[in-house]
Amino acid sequence: MRVVVDPDLCEGNRKCELAAPEVFRVGDDDLAQVLIEQPPEELREKVERAARLCPRQAIRLIED
Repeated sequence: MRVVVDPDLCEGNRKCELAAPEVFRVGDDDLAQVLIEQPPEELREKVERAARLCPRQAIRLIED
């Protein structure tokens, strides 16, 4: 799985960062940054939760 954040949709709500801090961080520009583009399988549940919680649906999960 690959994680992509659309900067045009992201509002920096930090829900992704709270759900999966190993994978997401909201920068000084108030946009989510992906720290691990291809997170390990053990983080899948957290990443999927982060994507569901995003109010702007700015997070895409692309299956390999």
